[in-house]
Formats: sequence, structure tokens, C-alpha cells
Amino acid sequence: MNSTLDRRQFLSALTLGASALSLGCAGEPEAAPESAAKPNIIFMMADDLGYGDLSVYNADTKIPTPNLDRLATQGMRFTDAHSGSAVCTPTRYGVVTGRYAWRSALKKGVLSGYSKSLIEPDRPTVASLLSEHGYSTGVIGKWHLGLDYATTAEPEGYGQLSDTSAAFKRSDEFAKPEGLEVDFTRPLKTGPQTYGFGYSYVIPASLDMAPYVYIENNKPVADADQHEPGRAEGEVFWRPGEAMEGFDFQQVLPHLTDKAVEFIGDQSAEKPYFLYFPLAAPHWPWMPSEEVVGQSGAGKYGDFTHQVDQMVGRVLDAIEASGQAQNTLFIFTSDNGAEWDPRHIEEFGHYANHPDLRGKKRDVWEGGHRMPFLVRWPAEVSPGSVSEQTICLTDLTATAAELAGFDLPEEAAPDSVSFAPALLGEDDGPLREATVHHAVDGTFAIRQGQWKLIDGQGPGSVQWEGPKPDDPPGQLYDLAADLGEQNNLYNEHPEIVERLKGLLEKYKADGRSR
Repeated sequence: MNSTLDRRQFLSALTLGASALSLGCAGEPEAAPESAAKPNIIFMMADDLGYGDLSVYNADTKIPTPNLDRLATQGMRFTDAHSGSAVCTPTRYGVVTGRYAWRSALKKGVLSGYSKSLIEPDRPTVASLLSEHGYSTGVIGKWHLGLDYATTAEPEGYGQLSDTSAAFKRSDEFAKPEGLEVDFTRPLKTGPQTYGFGYSYVIPASLDMAPYVYIENNKPVADADQHEPGRAEGEVFWRPGEAMEGFDFQQVLPHLTDKAVEFIGDQSAEKPYFLYFPLAAPHWPWMPSEEVVGQSGAGKYGDFTHQVDQMVGRVLDAIEASGQAQNTLFIFTSDNGAEWDPRHIEEFGHYANHPDLRGKKRDVWEGGHRMPFLVRWPAEVSPGSVSEQTICLTDLTATAAELAGFDLPEEAAPDSVSFAPALLGEDDGPLREATVHHAVDGTFAIRQGQWKLIDGQGPGSVQWEGPKPDDPPGQLYDLAADLGEQNNLYNEHPEIVERLKGLLEKYKADGRSR
């Protein structure tokens, strides 16, 4: 079955005839109703969780992840999945739009909690497209794609993007712009519901960035009329700024999970649903609940990651309780590599970004963007299966469209390629022609098959000692032989360098890569 149509017919036939499976979880899941040919889709994305944190990717992890282990046992584990960027805002843009973020106004860095909406007006999103084809849609969690607040005063130039590529946790790059006055008692001008999400419950940005307020259905749930003084105690860090009364940093992760579980429970079996569930953890501040403190061997980060695993278990249990487990496609991944420095490795002996990978969050090296990616769909995906296909988080939109039975409009998701063939065991060759990677400072890389070309001399972040005098102008790695990116073959294979450079420039010029 080589065509999209054939796959859809096969998919529909299998789904209609699916019977219930016992999945080793609480209770026996019911069979999906025969009318539910379109799968429910849940996309759960951790924040700053590394490839090496999960035991199914790293046998020597110091973090217990029993629920993610269960997910891998019951579904498919991808070993070559990548985020669209090594930092959070660009990856989220790609997940929601199916478009690389470097095509947008954001060429470097990330947004702040006060930034205006990054997604262009009228751009199709995975939520708007699924909504048009009969899905209930929701987003719960960390938005970090900009919001257009109701304001009473705006400084000149407000909304223009600044270069935050060198910003670190104690930088003031993400502070509220001087002269900006937000009215948190009024609905947003633009927010998640503008982009096709029928229900939304989000925090504006990362948990270390003001304003600290929940926003439900494009309206703050309370006035952010309190001043949060901020905190800086190692990795328990957040910036000062505006906050709603009672905002509890330690309760954000369980609270958002409560909302996700509620959303799943509220869905009718008569209508398919899509839930985008981007967590705000284990990103700073590392504040695990008291009951999990000390349960990992990787300090507060490890304990917080263990708590993320617990939240995965809660979502899986909610799916089982809904009676729709058979026909629910559940995806778990992360937005970029972990914020895990050599000092952390030395202290704990834990390799959050995997001992075989070079780099971390912000870097164009593999540790910055090679992501854990686990999929469970009992009706279709073989339990305990593994895929070595190269995929990207931008591929969510095309995959969802194929599984829901519709073609993408020409203008939609220009960098999204369906990985449905991998889920169905029909992939007999590469799904993507090539994948473009992006670092925090705007450095590009392109990957095709075993070859990865980096269009620069370093990782693309400021945490680098700089090039040596005899270093070539770029980097070329054979990942099949050198996954750790230690042997730069740039000078040895000029023909491969030129071919990949040409393809990267073509993707830039064409405005699409599919």
C-alpha cells in the first residue's frame, strides 16, 4: 500500500474492526465504538526533557520512568525523532503549524511571556484543520507562542522581536517592556482559540517568565494584580513580575494534568478529539512535589522528571477510564534537550541527553534536538515495536491529517510529513527527504540519511569555547558511524557538503520542504 488513499482505507478498515485489548493498566478498556473511524489524538510534550532521561533509551538513567516504560511496551518507540529547534518557542510553532519557525518572524531565541502572537493571522494549524474535519480540539499547558493581551498602554515598538538567543535564566531579556500596561480582567485579542483550539487553558510562557497567570478560553482566570518578587536558589528559579493571587509554582504540573484529565473525561465517544498537552516541566524551576523528592538519583531535576512520568500515568489512566483507549493515539515527546550541564553529570553520574549524544538544550548537536518519542495506539500500533525512521515534531499536522482522512491544503504545514506509514508498519523507505535543525542563535543544520551538515563551526549557542584555528567553516558528520559527532568530515567530503548546502538553500527559497 503505497498511496495515502490506500493507507486511509486500510486504517479505516482496521479501526472499524478493532476489539478491546487488555493493556495491563487499571481496568479493562472498552472497544472503540464502530463509528469512531477517526482516532482521538493526544500530543503530550514535556519541557526540557532529554533523550537519555528515559530508561527505554538509556539503561543507565538515574530516573525511574515506569509509566513511560509502560507506554513503550504497549506501543512504538522512535529512536530518531527530532524537535524542530533546540529551544522551546520555535519547536512549539512547528508542532502547531507544521512549519519550521525560522520561516516566521522569529529567527533566533524564544519569546517572552509578554510577546505578541508569533503565529501569523489565518495560518492553518493542526487544531484548525482537525476542527474543520469534525474534531473537538483543546490545548492545556505551556503556550509560549505569544499572546495579544488587552492593553491600556503600549510602548513604541511593542511587539517587535528582539534577539534573545544569548539570554539565560538570570537575564532581564524576558521582563515586561517598560510602558506596557496589560488589563488582565479583559479577554485576549489573540490567543489559542484564535488558532482553532475549541478549549484552552494555558500559562503564557515558561514557568520562570512572568506573567504568572492561567488563561482559560482566551481570558485570564483572575487579575494578575500581585507582584511576584521572584526567586533564585540554584535551579529553583523564576523572575519577578506580575502574578495572579495564589499562583503556586509547585502545583502547576499537577494542576495542568488535572485539567487534561478532565478534558479527556468530558469527551464524547460520538466525536473524535485532539488534545495538545505541552507541559511546563521539567523546565526551571525544578520544584517536584514533596512526595517524589528523593525518588531519583539525579537531584531535583530527576525527581521532577519522575513526577512528569507520574503525570503520564494519570493521562494513560484517564484514557482507559474514558472507554476509548483502543482508538486513541497517544504521543509523548519533549520540545528540546535537557538543561543539563557537565557539572550535573559530574555530581549525579546521569546523562540527561544520553551518554552517546553531544550537546544539550540550545545546541544544534544531537543532544539539543534528538527527542524521546513514544506512541501508543492499541487498534493499530504493534506493542513493543521500534521505528528507526527520521521524523520531526513538525510532522504532527500531516500525520493527523492522514489519520483523520483529509488532504492538507497547499498552503498548510509546508514542513510536515506524515509518519503514519511507520505507525502502520508500511514504511519501506525514508519518509522525509531531509530534516532541518536549528539552534538558539540561528545556526542551521540539515540531515539526510546518515549525513548531517552543520552550517557553522560550533553548536549554535553561547556556551562554547569557540573554534580552533584550523577548524573548517562547517561540520559534516556521518551519524551512522559517529552518533556523538566527534569526527568532522567537512574537508573529506566536499561533494556531500555542497549537495546538502544546496538542499538547505532550496528549502529556504521554496518556503517548504515537503
